[in-house]
Amino acid sequence: MAGTNPRAARIAALIQRVIASSMEAQLHDKRLANVTITEVRVTNDLQIAKVYWTQLGHEGHEQGERRRAQQALNQAKGRLRSLVGTKAGLRLTPQLEFIFDEVPGEAHEIEDILALAHKRDEELAKSRANAQYAGDADPYKHDEPDDDDFDDDDDVEVEDWDDDDEA
Repeated sequence: MAGTNPRAARIAALIQRVIASSMEAQLHDKRLANVTITEVRVTNDLQIAKVYWTQLGHEGHEQGERRRAQQALNQAKGRLRSLVGTKAGLRLTPQLEFIFDEVPGEAHEIEDILALAHKRDEELAKSRANAQYAGDADPYKHDEPDDDDFDDDDDVEVEDWDDDDEA
């Protein structure tokens, strides 16, 4: 919400409730249908309140509806500010800035990507369960000990080397 100022956080929550309830009860604008106030951030000096909003739109018409909703919010900015001032009882009512919140749309995109990755992981796990090796299970060559190799000790002659004889 706000920085570290607890009073700014309380006022931000109050502004969010007042604007959300006023949009339904007192602003009868069709352009504000499906508009949701997601967050309000108030500066520590309580001069500016940034109001983040989002809107559920119809497929293919999101941009037009969003532009019309932004116009309606900007036109109702003064009325909403006076409603906030009367209900909040503040000496100075913050200026309202309406900003479209991109986070919910981006969150849906990320969820879709994660769901697709999860689906691919499941398919890979299914194919791995039925998989077989292309060749042998152990493709490396191993020297197998023969019984004859251990009996050849009798054939080996060992010569004693004297270091004194060669010099």
